Amino acid sequence: MTAHKTLLLCTCDKTQSFNSEALQAAAAAEQVVVVDQLCGTEMEVAAKHLGGSNELLIACGQQAALFERLSEDVQAEIQHSAPMRAIDIRDRAGWSSSTANPRRVHAKQAALIAAAQLPAPSAPVKTIQSSGVCCIVGPTEQAVRMAELVQDELGVTCIVNDAGPIQLPSAGYDVARGQLTSARGALGNFKLEFAQLQALNPAGRGSLSFGEVKATARSECDVFIDLRGGAPAFPSYQKRNGYFWADPAKTGELERIALTARDRVGEFEKTVYFNLETSLCAHSRANQSGCTRCLDVCPTEAIFSFGEHVQIDSDICAGCGSCAAVCPTSAVTMNETPFEAITLVLEVMAKAYREHTGEAPRLVFHTLGVGADSMAFLARYYDGVADDLIPMGLEHIDRIGHAEILAGFGAGYAEVLILADNETDRRAVTAEVELAQAMLAGTKNSPSRVRVIAAEQLGEVGDNAGRVSDPVLLVGGRRDVTRVTVAAMADKIEAPIPLPVGAPYGAIEINSDKCTLCLACVSLCPTGALGDHPDRPEVQFTENACVQCGVCESTCPETAITLKPQLDLSKAALSARALHGEEPFECIKCGTPFGVASTINRIVEKLENQHWMYTKSDNVQLIKMCDNCRVKAQFHGDAAPMAKGERPRVRTTDDYLDS
Repeated sequence: MTAHKTLLLCTCDKTQSFNSEALQAAAAAEQVVVVDQLCGTEMEVAAKHLGGSNELLIACGQQAALFERLSEDVQAEIQHSAPMRAIDIRDRAGWSSSTANPRRVHAKQAALIAAAQLPAPSAPVKTIQSSGVCCIVGPTEQAVRMAELVQDELGVTCIVNDAGPIQLPSAGYDVARGQLTSARGALGNFKLEFAQLQALNPAGRGSLSFGEVKATARSECDVFIDLRGGAPAFPSYQKRNGYFWADPAKTGELERIALTARDRVGEFEKTVYFNLETSLCAHSRANQSGCTRCLDVCPTEAIFSFGEHVQIDSDICAGCGSCAAVCPTSAVTMNETPFEAITLVLEVMAKAYREHTGEAPRLVFHTLGVGADSMAFLARYYDGVADDLIPMGLEHIDRIGHAEILAGFGAGYAEVLILADNETDRRAVTAEVELAQAMLAGTKNSPSRVRVIAAEQLGEVGDNAGRVSDPVLLVGGRRDVTRVTVAAMADKIEAPIPLPVGAPYGAIEINSDKCTLCLACVSLCPTGALGDHPDRPEVQFTENACVQCGVCESTCPETAITLKPQLDLSKAALSARALHGEEPFECIKCGTPFGVASTINRIVEKLENQHWMYTKSDNVQLIKMCDNCRVKAQFHGDAAPMAKGERPRVRTTDDYLDS
């Protein structure tokens, strides 16, 4: 037990119960204090301990803001405040159905407390500078109205896209007319392109007019307000910092946008959510397309092709983690939620629950926003979360891929559920859930052990409630954990598990009738899954290293390669095996092996007596020689095609004098 830590527990007006000793052990706390109204009549208990020297862990996440303000007041009064953290164990565990098993409820609380003791991974940040240059695009009436709302804080240019009247020119903002054709960038670095752009001419009396038409024009700004009323300029526009899109179906949109947009001036810290190791990327080789999984799933289009690897724009990236969830080589990893940190939390929570119940818990991944709010609503007004269902919150559930799901089973959970906030979330995880379900089916487990659920299903009893699932050692990367877990879940697998198309595991098949053993696939394989034999023409394959990127398939000039998605759990998948090979052709002069026998014979068959150079001559024999013997044969001998005859005698000075 670690000293110098105090755990404050609140029964929330006697609506939840605890196993104080279990929670004290889970928190590694020196002491535990239990009260009934920590945020009300017994708030002085919190103030007292905030003024002490012990680190303080308050088991009440709902009033975290209140306790933070209290900590500031205590510090201002006595120039000291103990380190404080707040964690929710009420909505996620304590408030459950009246029929809930108290032992399970207390075990869930201990699991949540234990996970809260783990250090949180840190992510680097970058600074974004915004000078407040704002571009407003839309109909005249709305654009001018928005300009009036934000002109005091932002430097505004209005690009109107209709012929609406402008009553009076304003010195507070510029006006032009044009049509937006493209937009890219994020806060502090938007780049916009327009067609048929005309600047407003504010001079003269009477009706205002616009100047000369420019066919195309470009503009840069820090803040982009889009009032056009059609489709947003960016996918997942809510995640594009500095971009504001007005929903024409809502009232008060201009005022809502103006309230936020006015604050987008100054320096801002932007989290760098990801880490990209380009040397591991299997996107492309020698202009041959390969893996595009991250490009296919990125909701903000922050990822783009950059030669043999991808690049990620850190200004646009919103940190959803969908790229890391599908990357087969771990070229993309997340700084805030690395795979190793997720597996550690899963292990700690499952272990704590299992120690108190002897059963396997169930796991649900949820978002820290809508998902957590749904749990709070369900707990307050209904039966709460099921007593054996342990929640794990993340910023985005896009972060969950098949490896995280399998890590849950490897940690000993009986079921792994994903709480989708909306249909977009459901679609984002569908492919990875289906991949995990295929692996479960291949191990004779029910695919329903992993599924996507809605909030109203959080209180349902699972099919595997009370099950005992033995954990495995979760060591290594995503592929290692997946392989170990699936192997542990299978009693006996005699053949590889078939997987859906696009799965990052599998074999390749070579059509031996087409393959010429040119070894182009070997030279371009980005993961080293394909190799050659040092002594003979042969393609070797290590299945465990194959990520089904498709570079070999797109490279093969004979279209002899086919991808075969599957998961081979046998030891043979860890070692190189021959896919296709032949004996080398031996030089007819010196016997040195060279080339491929079938290829040499095929060339001879196609040329002998079929081409004038190889008709009624011994030239065809040159094809059957190694490089050295071929050169000698071409320059020496009576019938050598490049022979020059006997070399003439060199003339000397005496020769000239005698002549």
